Order: sequence, then structure tokens, then C-alpha cells
Amino acid sequence: MSLPRLFPATDADLPEIEDFLRVRAESSMFLRSNLREHGLGNTEAPRAMDVVLTRDAAGAITGVFGLTNAGCGTFQAPQADPATWQAVASWIGARRFLGLTGAVLQVKQACTALKMDDPAQASCRIEPLYGLDLSRLREDGLAPGANRRPLPADLPLLEAWYTASETETLGAAPERATALGRSRAARAILEQTARIFERDGVPLAMTAFNARLPDMVQVGGVYTPPRHRNAGAARSAVALHLAEARACGVSQAILSAASPAASRAYEAIGFERIGDFAIALLTTPRGPVDA
Repeated sequence: MSLPRLFPATDADLPEIEDFLRVRAESSMFLRSNLREHGLGNTEAPRAMDVVLTRDAAGAITGVFGLTNAGCGTFQAPQADPATWQAVASWIGARRFLGLTGAVLQVKQACTALKMDDPAQASCRIEPLYGLDLSRLREDGLAPGANRRPLPADLPLLEAWYTASETETLGAAPERATALGRSRAARAILEQTARIFERDGVPLAMTAFNARLPDMVQVGGVYTPPRHRNAGAARSAVALHLAEARACGVSQAILSAASPAASRAYEAIGFERIGDFAIALLTTPRGPVDA
């Protein structure tokens, strides 16, 4: 079977890529944010991407496929057929690959092509996707406390919280959860995209933006340790962080909810469900460890 051609993206393609992704903003945040932050050709930053495109007979973009240096796939290709997904699987080949995120149908089709259908080899979570116009952010009824930026001294705390989050939310094996927890904690302090919600000097919860554009953010990394749950800490952390972003010109936010309790917390501050979001992760990553 002849597979469709994939076109390596170039800097000249970036405006057209942005136009294509912008009208599908809710499921394109990782693509848009990573490209804005790192562009093309960066082989060092973990979230920088190699990107290929599909085009129709007239030359218009029909799909954008990104693979980060860390091995995370993020795609936007609503018209892709099985042959296209097979071409993408061939393009990924033996590269470092951890899993992928995106619109549910696209992720399912990609998982088939990438041979991720076996539950023993990969997991696929479908989470409700929420959106919020920040002019409608509800800040009434928040728990007492305040957000602050993470400090270097917070590294052990953040490592423990991110490790627990990887285990509880994504089901990562202990060794992998620990490695991811360390990496995410270090990045949170370096990039200052996370916030710690605390009261009287006691850290109660954390939140972060895992993708950011000038007018839109994607919330991620929300975690409350068990002893502080059911007291409004998580939703307060998120609401205060979004209010901070709104003051800097951000007007829209999206997130996906990992549990019914998380959904209730987000709905309490104004989020409304707009669809679903899929997260598919390999049990054992493929490809070179140091890629």
C-alpha cells in the first residue's frame, strides 16, 4: 500500500500552521504553545518538536503532526484516514516515543497505527474537556489562602507531589513516576509556570499551565495531597492562577478533568464542558532513552 506523503515543516510554513491550528484551538494547545516557544529545529529542549504536515491536492494543510524531543506526540488532523496514520507511525519509527494526546477519535486512530491497542502495553484515558472565558471566572467562595511562585527550597515538596500525581492520575510505574516527578518539579521552578497554594505558610495544593499563548492557557499539574483534599484548595489555586493570567491579557482557559471530583472543582469556578480529550501512554517507552 502506498502511504500518503508527509511534508517536513519549515519556518516558512509556520504562519499557515498557526492559521490551521487556531480554528481548532481547544485541541491544539500543545502544538501551538510548543511551536511558539521553541520554533522548529531545536533538538535540545524536551518540548521542542519535529513537525510534519499533510496537504490536500490544492496544497492546503490538512494535518499537523508533532513529536517532541522527549517523545510525546501531539497531532491535529481531523481528516486523516488510516493510511495517513500509518504514514505517521512510520515517520515516528524507532524514535523516542512515550505516548500522545489530542482529540479522542484522532488519538484512537493513531493508537491503532502505532500498535498501542493492547492494554498491557498502553493505557488510554478519555477525560472531559472544559473551557472558560476568563471574564466569567468565579472567585467567590474560594478557600482562605494565596498562591505563590515555587522557590528552589520547594524542590523536595514538588518532587513528591508530581510523583504522586503521575502515579494516581496516569498510573505510572513507581520508577517512571519518580523520574517524571523530578523532571517536572525542576521545570516548574525553572520556568515559573506553577503556583503553590498555601495558608499560614502551609502548602495545600499546586497548579500550573502546561501550555500558554498570549490569549489562552491550558491548565495542568493540579494536585492536592490527600490530607488537604475536599477543602477547596485545588479550585482556589486554579482560580487565583487564572486571575493572575487574566491580568496579563489572557482571555481563555482550557483543561481536562482527571476525576469527577476534579470536574466539580472546575465547574465551581465557571468552567463548562466543551468536549473530550484523550491521553494515551505506553507502559514502557519506545526508542532511545537519551533522545
